[in-house]
Amino acid sequence: MSYISGFVLAVPTANKETYRAHAAKAAELFKEYGMVEMVEAWGTDVPDGKVTDFKRAVQAKDDETVVFSWMVWPDKATADAGEQKMREDPRMQELGDMPFDGKRMIYGGFTPVLEVGRP
Repeated sequence: MSYISGFVLAVPTANKETYRAHAAKAAELFKEYGMVEMVEAWGTDVPDGKVTDFKRAVQAKDDETVVFSWMVWPDKATADAGEQKMREDPRMQELGDMPFDGKRMIYGGFTPVLEVGRP
């Protein structure tokens, strides 16, 4: 069964293209590590909630946009091995600084309970 690494973060809106380019370069490496799919979604309709919401979760500022992204791995073992390779690969350093505040990023790993549309 697949394994999903999911992320929510706040990116300065002015850095949209820088973020997109950074993510595209990182995706090339992640594919080498075994990732099968990556989605980077730029927030366009992220409403304020009454109790909680994406913006509050990442402490997004007025000049930031919420990004929701995920990577699909064949399984957790491949994801774990891929993450280890990321930490050891000097090419990750060549990507440069993240174009967002990584301290406010939310991330986690998920095992699907239902998958539709994938073999």
